[in-house]
Amino acid sequence: MSYSGGFLLQLTQRCKKLPKQMKQIHSLIITNGHLLHHPNAPSSSLSHQWMPTLLYNALISAYHINNHKALHLFTHMLANRAPPNSHTFPPLLKSSPLPLGTTLHSQTLKRGLLSDPFILTTLLALYARNNLLSHARRVFEEVPVFCIVACNAMLNAFSVNGDMEAAVSLFERLPQRDVFSWTTVVNGFALNGNFGASIRFFAKMMSHKDVMDGLVKPNEATCASVLSSCANLDGKAALDYGKQVHGYVVVNEVKLGVFVGTSLLNLYGKMGCLSNAENVFRAMVVREVCTWNVMISSLASHGREKESLDVFEQMNLHGLKPDSITFVAVLTACARGKFVREGLELFRSMWHDFQVEPIMKHYGCVIDLLGRAGHIEEAAEVIRNMPFQPDASVLGAFLGACRIHGAIELGEEVGKKMLKMQTQYSGQYVLLSSMNAEKERWDDAADLRKEIMEAGIQKNPAYSMVHLT
Repeated sequence: MSYSGGFLLQLTQRCKKLPKQMKQIHSLIITNGHLLHHPNAPSSSLSHQWMPTLLYNALISAYHINNHKALHLFTHMLANRAPPNSHTFPPLLKSSPLPLGTTLHSQTLKRGLLSDPFILTTLLALYARNNLLSHARRVFEEVPVFCIVACNAMLNAFSVNGDMEAAVSLFERLPQRDVFSWTTVVNGFALNGNFGASIRFFAKMMSHKDVMDGLVKPNEATCASVLSSCANLDGKAALDYGKQVHGYVVVNEVKLGVFVGTSLLNLYGKMGCLSNAENVFRAMVVREVCTWNVMISSLASHGREKESLDVFEQMNLHGLKPDSITFVAVLTACARGKFVREGLELFRSMWHDFQVEPIMKHYGCVIDLLGRAGHIEEAAEVIRNMPFQPDASVLGAFLGACRIHGAIELGEEVGKKMLKMQTQYSGQYVLLSSMNAEKERWDDAADLRKEIMEAGIQKNPAYSMVHLT
């Protein structure tokens, strides 16, 4: 059966997120000969003259996540002499690595398409994510007229490359700003670890005339960014400001989606406000794996280990597959609650039931679990059977357990391994030396301190800190 190019174009646009259907439509486009260019078609015949380009663009857009397939289509497009236009390049540039991106940049220049704001913005983002800020600047300077989208892309380029001074300078010069302009700078400060500046910039936004007049309104991304900054600061002031943002979300009916909800959970969980966290968790209509992870971790961190494991069971009942972070949270809960049997069962189920491969953090949690419960020999056996060399954090957890339970010989075995690794974390060696001293093994303690000095490991000076509010 024959299908028109226009009909197949509509199908492609409707089914672009359905891989199985896209393969069938792609086959129909080929068998109906719609990808062949017809240069001699009458100018009024859009179906023949531009249909190959439109169909190639739609296919490239549908396949752009699979960069290899999208590029393969682009080479066929050139071979079939279907002329690329301004809609061809953005999806290719979004998923291209740098060498290919520069080649595509050359193609846009060759075809006279570099003045298109969508292409310029995508090129700018390409260079920004590859840490080529000077290239991104040059592309931005080619934008012919003021374009808020290009300006926001340049703000993001400065932010992801750590130049917040340039980001703020550009922001202040903008004749017009939208919510994405404000959010990019708020998030940029958070991205670069300057959480206080992120909160202050959000406060500046909220008092700005555009927000007061309702021309700009913080969205879910804005609120999630500032809440994340609040969660990364200590003290009552950060919690209070986070509560104000929560109040704004409720009063102004900002969508309590996954990003805002999870950010609120993270804030309240870190600050120990578990009742607030539970209220937010219950109010969320959609919960992703990251949401459950934060709730599990929050309960585990504040002495409610059994409830943490109950939430994990609820997560499984909801049909969500736990990830690597989930297992760090539940194994930590088991360690703190001394649920040895449950913890070991969860560790064994990681790969067998959920296909999550254990990494160093998971082994560290198991060592902590066994060590806290006094199962020192079993912990040593786990270390010996690890599929990779244990790092200093795993050995340090084991060493702490050895000290608590008086297993000096096993502690010395670990200490020798750590010296061979030349790890520079002095606290673990001091701990081992103190273990010998507590047992009045003065010669062993002195020998160890001598070995530490010979290895060039220096003890970090102690200090005290007072938090003023």
